Amino acid sequence: MEQTLFKIEYEKYVLSNGLQVILHQDHTDPIVALAILYHVGSNREEPGKTGFAHFFEHMLFQNSENVGKGNFFKLIEETGGTLNGGTWQDGTVYYEVVPKNALELVLWMESDRMGYMINTVTKEVLENEKEVVKNEKRQRVDNQPYGHTNYVIHKALYNEQHPYNWQVIGSMEDLDQANLNEVKNFYEKYYGPNNATLVLAGDFDVDHVKQLISKYFEEIPKRGIEVELSPTPADISKDIRLMHEDNFGNLPELTITYPTVEETHPDYYALAFLGSILASGKRAPFFKEIVEAQKLAPRVLAGNRSMELAGKFSIKIKAHADTQLDKVYKAVQDAFDRFEAEGIDEKDIEKIKNAQEIEFFQGISSVLNKSFQLAQYNVYRGEPDKLAEEVQALMEVSRQDIIRVYEQYVKNQPAVITSFVPKGKSSLALSGSKRAEVVEEEMDERILTQNPLKDKTNSFIKTPSQLDRSVMPDIEQDIEINFPAIWSHRLNNGLKILGIQDKRLPLVEFSIRIQGGMLFDNPNQIGVANLVTDLMMEGTQDKTPEQLQDAIHQLGSNIQIYTSSELIEIHASTLSRNFRATWDLVQEILLRPRWDQKEFERIKRKTINDIKMQEAKPNIIAGKLFKKLVYGKHILANSTMGEPHMVEGIDLDKIIDFYQSYFKPELSCFHFAGAIEPDEVVDSLKSLEETWLPGQVTLASFEFPDSIPGNSLYFIDIPDAKQTILNIGKLGVKGNDPDLDTLSFLNYKLGGNFNSLLNTQLREERGYTYGVRSRFSRRKNPGMFIIETNVHAPATVDSINLIRETVQNLSKFFTESAVDKIRQIIKRGQARSFETLFQKLSTLEKISTYDLPLDYIDQTIKRYDHLDVDSLKEVILKHLQPSSMIYVVAGDAKTQYQNVEKLGFDHIELVNPQHQITALL
Repeated sequence: MEQTLFKIEYEKYVLSNGLQVILHQDHTDPIVALAILYHVGSNREEPGKTGFAHFFEHMLFQNSENVGKGNFFKLIEETGGTLNGGTWQDGTVYYEVVPKNALELVLWMESDRMGYMINTVTKEVLENEKEVVKNEKRQRVDNQPYGHTNYVIHKALYNEQHPYNWQVIGSMEDLDQANLNEVKNFYEKYYGPNNATLVLAGDFDVDHVKQLISKYFEEIPKRGIEVELSPTPADISKDIRLMHEDNFGNLPELTITYPTVEETHPDYYALAFLGSILASGKRAPFFKEIVEAQKLAPRVLAGNRSMELAGKFSIKIKAHADTQLDKVYKAVQDAFDRFEAEGIDEKDIEKIKNAQEIEFFQGISSVLNKSFQLAQYNVYRGEPDKLAEEVQALMEVSRQDIIRVYEQYVKNQPAVITSFVPKGKSSLALSGSKRAEVVEEEMDERILTQNPLKDKTNSFIKTPSQLDRSVMPDIEQDIEINFPAIWSHRLNNGLKILGIQDKRLPLVEFSIRIQGGMLFDNPNQIGVANLVTDLMMEGTQDKTPEQLQDAIHQLGSNIQIYTSSELIEIHASTLSRNFRATWDLVQEILLRPRWDQKEFERIKRKTINDIKMQEAKPNIIAGKLFKKLVYGKHILANSTMGEPHMVEGIDLDKIIDFYQSYFKPELSCFHFAGAIEPDEVVDSLKSLEETWLPGQVTLASFEFPDSIPGNSLYFIDIPDAKQTILNIGKLGVKGNDPDLDTLSFLNYKLGGNFNSLLNTQLREERGYTYGVRSRFSRRKNPGMFIIETNVHAPATVDSINLIRETVQNLSKFFTESAVDKIRQIIKRGQARSFETLFQKLSTLEKISTYDLPLDYIDQTIKRYDHLDVDSLKEVILKHLQPSSMIYVVAGDAKTQYQNVEKLGFDHIELVNPQHQITALL
């Protein structure tokens, strides 16, 4: 492949204040993406003052001198756009994607937080956002199985002064002690224009954009000290063995971490191959030894992660229940011996190289992805076009290079080896392991007396400017949006075909959806459909599992098949020139499955392991009970994987019988999007009229039982949980019910966006949660309405009351002006709804699955035009009454249950996580 293939056209220049600007034009869709990457992550912090970079990711969304408090999300969402940010060890990025008529607005906003933000930060604002960050840590780390793994590894791998020693989210103790001056100094040092790269990609006029960028950014002065960081790889002299009894993990997990090199080191490329060679694919020595031969785990993960200053090569194995990790560690050594004895198959090197072309095109499939690529290569490689050089370096990696880095960085090298084992099962840990020091948060009741926190003064000194920055740029007249044309056809065997042609990139995505899925399972033995689809990827009648995998990788394609509650889907992505060859493989998988007994037994073990792993996650526990309560004895109350005892009883005959009975074309639809002619698709599929014949099968029909009475609360005891999980809702409506569009419209205001009523109340005003969302799920059968959030445990009762009050008073928030605004936001958002092939394919799948008209989007917009306040209030009264809802609360019973009992529910019950939930129904 030519190096010139991997290029993105751009123009780069630098403003007088040091801001680096990169412009990329793409006139395909009427949208623009703006990304600003600041060269500051947790690696710029120091011991005792950690978490500042991540904290500023939050703070820069809150306020600035001219945009105003809370307006960053509000204004972007009103344009029909989206925005967010992210922080990692080496950087912080902020981005927006908006219709092109809002371009000047986002430049005004981003310049305001770059140069005119820090004066708005007060003690009250600082303290409130601290609570939000703490809730993010509780949700993503403290309340998650194995959530402290990286903390333990990094503390051991890097010395106390190394900036990778601490986690990006930082220490909560450091965050508590941070004062206003320290926070402001950090901002002044690292968030200036001379430490940033601005990338604009999309539909714009270059000359006009240059004038706007100069207008809004040029006057912002340089600031801060430009500190160059040098690579400092970790250096350990011997193995460090550590163990931790995990509050939520119920399977033993072994992680082996070796120090490696930074991302600009020449060895980075060969290390990128090593993990895949060792663990990915049927020939991988870890798969052969640990999964197949010794049957100790369902999978092994291995890979290198190199960052700006250092890198690490990790091997992670989540073993089967009650497996001694000494056995797993010995199996790893056996796998290394196998690797050294058998060497590297050239096919496994080629499969990685074959994937580079499609990965490149998928990586530039949206203007936002392009802006990320250009920004990151500019900051971390010195120029945006270094991507081409990196791909070339990967293409030049040889077998000898991979063996060399294995011997240099892994073989007989010291490592940090961690054993995370279930609570009370320390005997499973690797021999010689010491207990790791993990900081567990103490329960803090102060939040209830402090909140809601308000900035009492809301006054600050304004920074001088040559512009009147208080004047918000007007959004130009709304742009015209053209929905893509949908092509349709039907084969003689009943198979429907829907497609959207898009020739921008040489890619095609396609899928087959077969109606039924778990609905065709025996309610007493759920999990058959799921095992069918997993097993279908394990070879065909003409290809062994290994040969099938090789054939897919040779094309650089990706093929997946999975089961959901109401359907089975085969999904593939490929280069356009490889469509027919990829389709031939999909057809072989679909029509000539292998039904390999050995693979079947392995997949059964893997499925049981996955079920047990999920049983440890508090969010999964809460969600599982919620579904049971909403759907009762209906089959939709279950997980598609089933329960361990159900899976144990499934044999291969049941798998084959399910496939022969329910894989029928009249239940199916083929969808495609990409650079391909519809006639070529039909020609490729035409043989199915002879090889895939229709049968006598109809979708299963189940009566919905009487619902659990509303205004009932079920409390799941999660001992010592620092957060409480709330799942609140009820049975919804069918996917083609006219009310669903209206309910989705209503939900936008209730909990469907960052500025929703619920998120404003619980996160922004009180800091109780990292976020709260509500949604109506779309299914052929009735879906669910659910409000989901994780709140700080002491705020459990107050959060439940706030949610009930907000839902109860929802009608009051819908005035004619509010309805007009939501209608306008939804319309404007359509500008970015069909940019990628994935978005186009998803639209086709929605049409076929829920029997919607081809122009359903246009029809939905027209229905929104006729919505008024009275009709919305009728739907609220019909579907959204808090007294009709079920409340599932998962948290620490010893501190929260007595308080919840006083809330006045008609029925309250305390449930143990292991309790047979069916007994409640």
